Amino acid sequence: MVRLTVDLIAKSSSHIRKKGDRSLPDYLRRLTHLNFSNRSIVDIISRISNLGFACRLTHLYLQNNCIGHMEDLCQLECLAKLYLGGNCIAVVEGLERLTKLKELHVENQRLAPGEKLLLDPRTLLCLADSLCVLNISQNAVDDVWDLGVLRGLTHLSATDNLLQRVQDLEEVFSQWPQLQRLDLIGNPVCQKPKYRDRLITACPRLEVLDGKEINDLSRQFLVNWKASKEASKEAGKRARDERALAAQAPHHPFLTHLDTALSRGAVLSCSLANSLPRREPLKGPGPHGLPRPLDPSHSSATRDHSLALALRASSSPGLCHGALGDSNAL
Repeated sequence: MVRLTVDLIAKSSSHIRKKGDRSLPDYLRRLTHLNFSNRSIVDIISRISNLGFACRLTHLYLQNNCIGHMEDLCQLECLAKLYLGGNCIAVVEGLERLTKLKELHVENQRLAPGEKLLLDPRTLLCLADSLCVLNISQNAVDDVWDLGVLRGLTHLSATDNLLQRVQDLEEVFSQWPQLQRLDLIGNPVCQKPKYRDRLITACPRLEVLDGKEINDLSRQFLVNWKASKEASKEAGKRARDERALAAQAPHHPFLTHLDTALSRGAVLSCSLANSLPRREPLKGPGPHGLPRPLDPSHSSATRDHSLALALRASSSPGLCHGALGDSNAL
């Protein structure tokens, strides 16, 4: 087992040249970049330890080794870029104190069949404001819910994973107001209808999706399309709610009967008025040769009788037949 230690760094030919006449402790304290990626089979690194000396380290490159656990990194509080791709890491953890970390690359971990890369929620929460670039490609990742806290993310690379639901991506990515670049090629979700359109509208500052640039005209068209779709959906929902409310409203039997009776009474009163015989005025002069006056008692009685029949019919539909009989008797 080979560990990344002070002795290993001291034996590195590149660091021997850079150290010059300075003492090793002084050189290590000033060290900002450390590259031990792609080591030969003899020097392959399987553990990270004893890095407390590198308090000023900002860039650490350890790709393509056999590192299985992320350990002894908490003291690298100045670290800005960490490259760990091509190792055997199953859980990204132990980075809670790296509050200046801007880039984290953990792509293509050599995991056991059926295993997927996990990211410790505590680590993600501590990196929420600082992390800008995250690379988790080729790690059998099937959801991104835990990544929602990374509010400062500008670039996510998650190619060749197992992401499937567009709606999940929309909800998470919409929480990243700074997201500018997104790479998801090789996921099943890329084959879903409207995949590209929906992600563009969910990410207002996205500039490149799967290697293709997004122009302002296309974005505005999609934003308008989404707004129209949501407005139509909302109108349909209101209509359904109104119908449901009307269906659930209580119907009192008396009110229902009264409405029906009044409606029938209105029709019946019109029928009665039209069916009443018209009385012809008396012809010839009246007494003493004067014109005959109209018979007010008869016209008033006729009107009162018609009104009474209409009211009776409106109060009880069962009286309609009797009312019609009374009208024929006039």
